[in-house]
Parts: sequence; C-alpha cells; structure tokens
Amino acid sequence: MKIKSLWLENNQIKKTTKLNKNLTLDVLIIGGGMTGLNTALELRKSNLNIAIVEQNKVGNGVSSRTTGKINYLQETIYQDLENNYSYDIAKKYLDSQKLAIKKIKSNVYKYKIKCDLDRTKSYVFTSEKKEVKKIQSERNILKSMGVKVNEHYKIDGKFNCKYAISVNDTYVFNCVKYMNQLKEILIANKIKIYENTRVKKMKKVADGYICFTENYKIKAKKVVIACHYPFFLKPYFMPLKVSTEKSYIIAAKVKDYKKINYITSTIPCKSVRYYKDKNNYLIYASNSHNICNDLNNKKNVNKVLKEAKKLNLKVCNLWTNDDLMTVDKLPYIGPIEKNNNSLLIGTGYNTWGMTNSILAGIILSDLIQEKENKYLELFNPLRVNICSDVDKYLNNIGSNSKSFIENKIVKNKLWYNDSVFFENKNDKNIATYIDESGKRHTVLSTCPHMKCTLIFNEVEHTWDCPCHASRFDLDGKCIKGPSTYDISYKEDE
Repeated sequence: MKIKSLWLENNQIKKTTKLNKNLTLDVLIIGGGMTGLNTALELRKSNLNIAIVEQNKVGNGVSSRTTGKINYLQETIYQDLENNYSYDIAKKYLDSQKLAIKKIKSNVYKYKIKCDLDRTKSYVFTSEKKEVKKIQSERNILKSMGVKVNEHYKIDGKFNCKYAISVNDTYVFNCVKYMNQLKEILIANKIKIYENTRVKKMKKVADGYICFTENYKIKAKKVVIACHYPFFLKPYFMPLKVSTEKSYIIAAKVKDYKKINYITSTIPCKSVRYYKDKNNYLIYASNSHNICNDLNNKKNVNKVLKEAKKLNLKVCNLWTNDDLMTVDKLPYIGPIEKNNNSLLIGTGYNTWGMTNSILAGIILSDLIQEKENKYLELFNPLRVNICSDVDKYLNNIGSNSKSFIENKIVKNKLWYNDSVFFENKNDKNIATYIDESGKRHTVLSTCPHMKCTLIFNEVEHTWDCPCHASRFDLDGKCIKGPSTYDISYKEDE
C-alpha cells in the first residue's frame, strides 16, 4: 500500500522555475491549484500581465488529493440552503454548479484536455431509516427546480441502502491530468508560473500590493489568494468563518469500471467513485471529521482500512484530504474588504472543490475585469446570516480553542510510540521523530501561523497543525498553509 494520492501516481506535473527576480504585475495569483489555474485561464485573453506563484509544485496540493467528482448532487445541500436562506438561494446555487460543470466540459473539449472526463450517474443514499425523509425532501426540492431525479431502494451490492436518489448528468475526471495540461496552456498563453516560491507577507500600497517572497518582491495591482487556507487576511477572519474537515481516502483495484458514484447523506459521509486507467479502481472516502476533534491519524486510518476489508477491497493507495467547511455551506469567493476589488479570495468549498474552483475562476476573473457576475453576492465573503451562523461561529471558536489548549497541555500523545517525543530545549519547544533507520528529525513544535502545538502524523510522516491544518515535512519545510514559514531546527540555534 502506497501512502500517496492515486492522481499523483505516474502523473507528475512538469516543473517550472522558482522566482528569480522582482516582478511588477497587473494580477498576482497566489496558489497553483484548481482555483488559481482556472482563474488564470479565464484571464488569458485579457491582455493583463499575470503570474501564478506556488509555494510547492503546481497541482500537487489539496486539489490533487480529492476524489475528482464534478457533481451538483451534493448530499442534501439544497434543503440546507433553503433552511438557512431561501428557496431562491438554493436554486441559484444549483445553477452555479451546473454552470461550473458546463465550463469544465467546455475547457476539456476546446483544449482537447485528456483527463479521463466521464459522464456518470450520481447517487445520494442512506442505510439509516431515519434519513429517508431527508433524502426524499431533497428529491422534491430538486424536482421543483427542474432536475430529473430517480428513486432507488437498492444500489451497488457492496452497500446497504434504505433509500437513494440519483441524477444522470454528472461527471468524474483525473484532476491532476487536467491541471497538468492547464498549466501548459497557460504557459503557451505567456502567463508566468513560478513554483517553490512562497509569499511570506503582503503590504498594501496606493496602487495595489507588494508581496514579499524570501528574496524578491512582487508588486501587483490586484492579488488573488487562491490557496486552500487563505492567509494575509484580517486576524481570526478564517478561523471564525470556517472549520477544517479531514477525510481518509483509499483506492483499490477492482475487476469492473462502473459509471456511477455514491455519497451518503449522513455525517461522517462515505463517498465512492470508480476510475479507469491502466487498471480499474474503486475510490472510497470515509470517516470525515473536524480536525480539532480527533487527532489520532493512525486510529482513523485503521478504521477506514477495516471498512475496506469488509467491502473486500485490497487497498493500493491511501491518502488524506482537508476541506474548509463554511458556516452556511456556501463558498467564499470575492473581495474580503468593502469597496476593494484588489484583494480577492476563493475558498471554503465544503468538499465540492472541483465545481466551486471552476466557478471561482469565473467570478474572480469577472471581478478583475470589472464585469458583472450574477453569482457575486451569493458567494460574497463578507456576507452574514445571523440566524444560522451564530452557533456555528461559536462552535468554530470552541473547537479551535479546545484543540489549542489541549495540545499545549498534552504534547506527548498516548498513541505515540517511542519514536516520537516533544521537549523543551534551550528555551525552545521542539519535537523529534526517529525514523526506521535511526535518523532523528527534529523541528520546532509550534505552528508559525497561530502558535498551535503540532502533532505528528504517523501515517503520512508529517508534522500537522491540529487547529488550521498547516503541514510540514519531516525536517520542517512547510508543505501546506496557512503557515508561510518553516519549522526547521538546528541543534546550535
């Protein structure tokens, strides 16, 4: 079993250079995942001077760790939006997801992108009798919105089903193949892409922003923060407005490829899709949870592996993914300050990042080009829905605070073996992992973002932030934000 996303298996994205000079731009896009690449694609004919900077490799971040579904049948989101807001808001969200699906299909056909795009039938199902009415309500809302919805009382024999609904016009694809070819298209359109280039801080100036990397400055009239967990924002902006949900994903070789995918209506959800490459695969995601509430990665991975065994699946790849969950189930796409369209974000996709990253590209490019977009207010990052949000804001505060305090008090977890230990040395909080060869990997044990104490991920061999999901490699290099700094430690410091 490989601890690696299936999408990165034999499918590495071609490297580009690191930033080696100061830049002056019209638009700087920070983040080289689906949101950043699709925003740049939408701007390719704008005659603007555009560059993308990515702290690691383009397409190797969160976007490469998804299940690759392009779907508007998203659990029971439409009744949730109707309850939180209104029927019209729910309908508008449906229309936005269909627009995103239409756009990605158009991109694939227009640019002849070979990404294994395939039309599939999508199901939402439950094995619990108490959930049946909820899914029936979702069916009724979708039917009233003009969607052709099918009913089922049985699905794939691997899963117990009390009730299910399905739609026929959804898709799956290989997200890394898509991003790889998008990168080549952008370079051909003279959009600059710089990898291994980390923006550490940002300064507002009269005509835009100055972004500082380790060695160079980038001056831009407009900045798009297209990384998974936006940084450089107002203190506590994101921790209050989102929580981070972790899920565990496996891929297993199977005999047959099926043009179907499933997701449960319950939390934690179970998600299934099939993929055909040189082999046929079943991709199964399960055991999703708020990262603040469950820190034992090994336990959670073992739970998913036990589920796979019951399904007679022989696992060949295993990986995890983090999703930002907003308080009202709508993404944050747009400006983060009133009357300022110079600093934009796209984030909080609530596990539906493939459609919403495409949508973000459309909305953000329209904002940059001062075009109207009918979905701008729907996804406005500054929106407030007091009726539905207060308890969720408080829950976000409570979860983050609980995780912060608990990890300050108990650093050496009971489930760690003797190869992991935390200590204070020379007035510095450090942590050490001793690998199988006996080599010691010592790092600073405090996350630079908001000073949470890190935990060691014994499955993926990374140092993880239990509050906001920053991630560092064994020797302290930051491989995932919101942190913009490493945690490297030298004995003589």
